[in-house]
Amino acid sequence: MYVITGITGQVGGTVARTLLAAGKNVRAVVRDASRGGEWLRQGCELALADMRDAAALTRAFKGAEAVFVLLPPNFDPSPDFLESRYIVSTLRSALETAQPAKVVCLSTIGAQASQSNLLRQLSDMEQQLGQLPMPVAFLRAGWFMENSLWDIAPARDEGVLHSFLQPLDKAVPMVATADVGRTAAMLLQESWQGVRIVELEGPRRVTPQHLAATLGRLLGRDVQARSVPRDTWEQLFRSQGMHNPLPRMQMLDGFNQGWIDFAGTAIHGTTELETVLADLIQRQS
Repeated sequence: MYVITGITGQVGGTVARTLLAAGKNVRAVVRDASRGGEWLRQGCELALADMRDAAALTRAFKGAEAVFVLLPPNFDPSPDFLESRYIVSTLRSALETAQPAKVVCLSTIGAQASQSNLLRQLSDMEQQLGQLPMPVAFLRAGWFMENSLWDIAPARDEGVLHSFLQPLDKAVPMVATADVGRTAAMLLQESWQGVRIVELEGPRRVTPQHLAATLGRLLGRDVQARSVPRDTWEQLFRSQGMHNPLPRMQMLDGFNQGWIDFAGTAIHGTTELETVLADLIQRQS
């Protein structure tokens, strides 16, 4: 039995579909039954559990050959990251009690960085879950290509890609969520001892200029990348409803200054940026 958290998202959904296609038994962890109907129809077993409920998670993880763990995203955390620390503590307790044979966790590029930033939530996860008694693998993925969803409307309407990634000719490790999900499914079926770290990026690194040019080609219009000035970030993010934008700003600084990067040599996915962008555009049309 392979237990998948975050199954209603892009990565978790790909993990589940890949395992089902390989003939594996999959248990879908969802917060309420109404979100599990699609997975029941595909042959999954259903487990109802909130990520803050240790007892429910323990029941969901019981008897598992492997568990895939994905933290719920939180782009506006409290200054002490209380929300994610509580979920990580709950996960650790449930996994220690349920004792699955192995665990695969979705982590991030730069999880090893010592500087505080938004990705610290996943650094804390690695530190805590890395102490579990069973084999644990952390899949450190690059910047999701799907983050470009928010760039499509201004590119189409204004011919501009407003980039927080700077300078505009700096290549960034990006990866498609489909490649992340397929790699996680592969890891769940492998054997290892202790803590394992796997770093993953796409076929090639992407500059904001290349991202703009690719969007322009797909949209059939000229699209130019423009840097969003650093001194405007805080006011902009607060105007969008954020209460604590500093961790997000620090994360962007980390990518731009180069201290958020892979610790070793990453493996490469096969999905091209153009494929992801074409799908995103089609979904918005």
